[in-house]
Amino acid sequence: FEPHESPPHVLAAGLGAQMVVLIVTGIMVTPLVVARAAELPPAAASWLVFTALIASGIATWLQISRIGRIGGGYVLFVGSNVAFVSVSVSAIQQGGVPLLATLVCAASLTTFLFTAKMGALRRVLTPAVGGTVLMLMALSVAPVAWGMLKKVPAAFAGTGVPPLLLLSTLVPIVAISLFAGPLLQLWAPLIGVLIGSTVAWLYGLVDTSAVAAAPWVGLPDTGWPGLSLDLGPAFWALLPAFVLITMVGCIETYADGLAVQRTSHRTPRPIDFRLVQGAINADGLGSFIAGLLGTVPNTVYSLSVGVMELTKVASRRVGFWGGLFLVLLSFSPRLGAVVGALPSPVAGGYILMILVLLFGHGVRMVTEEPLGFEAGIAVCLGFWVGIGFQGGFLFN
Repeated sequence: FEPHESPPHVLAAGLGAQMVVLIVTGIMVTPLVVARAAELPPAAASWLVFTALIASGIATWLQISRIGRIGGGYVLFVGSNVAFVSVSVSAIQQGGVPLLATLVCAASLTTFLFTAKMGALRRVLTPAVGGTVLMLMALSVAPVAWGMLKKVPAAFAGTGVPPLLLLSTLVPIVAISLFAGPLLQLWAPLIGVLIGSTVAWLYGLVDTSAVAAAPWVGLPDTGWPGLSLDLGPAFWALLPAFVLITMVGCIETYADGLAVQRTSHRTPRPIDFRLVQGAINADGLGSFIAGLLGTVPNTVYSLSVGVMELTKVASRRVGFWGGLFLVLLSFSPRLGAVVGALPSPVAGGYILMILVLLFGHGVRMVTEEPLGFEAGIAVCLGFWVGIGFQGGFLFN
């Protein structure tokens, strides 16, 4: 089925549900990791997860739409952006969730600058530059993942249990990704989380009381955190990082916009760059909505294209059902409690694998074209200077 064609609703809903099952863990774990790293109370963490699902559902609808210059008209599912974990934690520590929300809104507006000047910016923000930033983003988030591996009850600190939980999550994901077929590979992250959680449960590290007490349908215990209109030093210090990561996200969505056009039709057709611009604009508007709601930014999940290649169904109806399921799932506190019950080492192992993939994507972007001597110096110098700043070794 091509984008404009309409498969039966049962088929479209089934494929939409399958895609949601594949990505919902990532959508919910990312804000959960941010909340835990920033030491937010459970009520505030539940708000971040609740609104992340709503924002992802709305942004998925925007992607399949064509509202002026918003939307590419293709099925691209959207979810929480793990690249923002580190800067989101810093924002919350500096000014709470309202500062995070304001920064997300402000940075997302630069997406429209990117599409308006896409030709010129593409010559400046080349794949080599974007890849270098992606690798540094993975390294900046890594300490958060490492820290989560140590967050266990005092009785288990210093024992072999935390490494065991990490390995029981990470090894299945790696093994399935390397040796299984394409269909099973899609389920690797979810299988790894389930195995890791099972091992944690056997050790008594999974508290199911909150899951049992949470209703199937309801709202978070806290309300909208609001926006921080006091644009003080913390805002201006963090804004460049948010903008730069947003720009790199635009480059990634640019690539996804090209890929989805190549795989959504029976016969090849020329790339429509207006639709690519629409996809990037939908990404920006989706992140702006996420900021208004008070949660982490979102981005297109490249997994959408892989699933489409396997199922041969590119109908926009699948995106409609998938977005609907994401919004409906946000109103289930029990689902949020299930994800909230994940032991920190399991969540950390999952995020660590995502960072490995993110770093690998950065490497592929850097080597997309053969690196000459001058470009190699630029990339490597930028990478090592970036590490110096992130580690606090340069100009403390």
